[in-house]
Amino acid sequence: MPLPPVEFARSAEALGKTYSPEEARAYTRWLATHHYENFHVVSFLLPKRLHQDFYNVYAYCRWADDLGDETGDCAESLRLLAWWREELDAMYQGRATHPVYVALADTVKKYGIPSQPFADLIAAFVADQTVTRYRDWDELFGYCRYSANPVGRLVLYLCGYADAERQRLSDATCTALQLANFWQDVTVDLRQDRIYLPLAVMERHGYTADELLARRFRPAFREAMREAVEKARGLFLEGLPLARMVDRRLALDIDLFSRGGLRVLEKIERQGYDVLAARPAVSRVERVRLLLGSLARAAFSRAA
Repeated sequence: MPLPPVEFARSAEALGKTYSPEEARAYTRWLATHHYENFHVVSFLLPKRLHQDFYNVYAYCRWADDLGDETGDCAESLRLLAWWREELDAMYQGRATHPVYVALADTVKKYGIPSQPFADLIAAFVADQTVTRYRDWDELFGYCRYSANPVGRLVLYLCGYADAERQRLSDATCTALQLANFWQDVTVDLRQDRIYLPLAVMERHGYTADELLARRFRPAFREAMREAVEKARGLFLEGLPLARMVDRRLALDIDLFSRGGLRVLEKIERQGYDVLAARPAVSRVERVRLLLGSLARAAFSRAA
């Protein structure tokens, strides 16, 4: 049976094996469809011809993420991420040996994908090992530039888009999704001593990081979260025009992800911004409604 990333990285046998392109593609497909979090990146709305390429890109991202978060040791994660970056460079030099890179090499060549988005993701996972606080919005957006925006750009490359304007709108959407996730998971991140709500925002409203670590909710925290929610909402709205500039199947995915993120923000508002007492979540019924709404907008747009 194939091995998940961290076990694979610790197996001399797995690392020493030579992988054919067929074996490499089978591995990325397995990882994408059997990993613990399930695979949602390859939407049923995407053309089947793109599925393997999405598997390959997803497998790369999954490996980088696991090497950063699943080893249980910061020094080991940094060592493995440095090795993963070396393997990335080797692939672009035509020397791929790892199955993920053997499979990914064909995708990179087919769509002319530069190395920067892949390298940026590694930089984000390195930052996760060393940075747990962000001073202001500029610092946090700088992190999102590496952690979230490359994913959207990779999706655009796979769908045949490489222009600056679509990338700009994608960056807004991806940063907004990252922020919505941060505000939804404030207490989850606190367990790892990570605070993504900028320190300057909390200070501006009279709230401290120590109070947040103690999970103390008071009006000052509500106002800080209100500002954070509005910041994310503005980015979602900035990025929504992208759905009118891409293939209708990708447009539906973009609309659905954006509306889902906006719904999370609404949930936070409805519970009075108290994300310390309960994690805001979108129910299955709500997700179905969001999908139906996105389908309706896509149908109307097509008819128009």
